Amino acid sequence: MSAEPTPHPHHPALKHHFDDLGQQHEASTLGMWAFLTTEILFFGGLFFAYALYRSTFHDAFIEASKFQNVKLGAINTVVLILSSLTVALSVYFAQTNKRRALIVMIILTMILGSAFLVIKGIEYNEHFEHHLFPGKNFQFHAEHANPRHVEMFFVLYFCMTGLHASHMIIGLGIYLWLLIKSWRGAFSSEYYTPVEVSGLYWHFVDIVWIFLFPLLYLIR
Repeated sequence: MSAEPTPHPHHPALKHHFDDLGQQHEASTLGMWAFLTTEILFFGGLFFAYALYRSTFHDAFIEASKFQNVKLGAINTVVLILSSLTVALSVYFAQTNKRRALIVMIILTMILGSAFLVIKGIEYNEHFEHHLFPGKNFQFHAEHANPRHVEMFFVLYFCMTGLHASHMIIGLGIYLWLLIKSWRGAFSSEYYTPVEVSGLYWHFVDIVWIFLFPLLYLIR
């Protein structure tokens, strides 16, 4: 993204430690990328653990994946892809001074994000009903898989998808704030940095799910 235009050095959104909006925009974008780099390292540890245990307990992980609801997982994938589209459009509408369209895109993004969490909640409920939550009540019966190895799959499943869901909840909080600010007319072609950097965060969360879906649902 190109730096924002800086027609007026004393814009209300300009912080005192920046010379102009362009400098503030570049600093904010760099800060978000630095934050996302730490998030990649954070999720990377879980992906490494998954790869290690999957190679060690390959057959057990395949058996465990048979209890995943691929249909709901696929629907959630489509939901997040659509939300990435609405996020991209929200940035465009902020850049082109289309306040009403910006508000609509933010609301649609929040609806899609909420739908993702509801569907994930339905999946979690199915796992609880089948006693697949790791712990003393965990139950799994299969001829060709050690139940303790299968339990490790679900430990990683709940850790990875739970962490992802928590990031989605944070994203919804951010977009609620953006909605309030947009309603008050805070963003324009001169100043749209919060919309853009929030979009980077949302896209990152979506990309993480694009990796989680095949790893956890499509093993077999």
